[in-house]
Amino acid sequence: MQEILSKTIDPDAPLQGQEFYELRLMEEPNELGTRHYVRQTHAQWSDKNWDVVWESEELDYFWILDETKKRYAERRLALAERGFIYSDMDM
Repeated sequence: MQEILSKTIDPDAPLQGQEFYELRLMEEPNELGTRHYVRQTHAQWSDKNWDVVWESEELDYFWILDETKKRYAERRLALAERGFIYSDMDM
């Protein structure tokens, strides 16, 4: 599962000055079993590069899928409290 969270849902809003978060719930099989993880990546407009720059990746690993889903929900709620309430999954 992957979603992009932003402070605006307007598809015509200019990218300048905006920031986004990408949340992903992923799995990684290995010799011990399947490890699940939540990845949160921050992106914002860069006047220097004149483009959106992705940065500050944070990862949380779990062996139990339900714990991973709980952490995903916690991260999503924390971002919503900071104003990132619009998701590309809602469109």
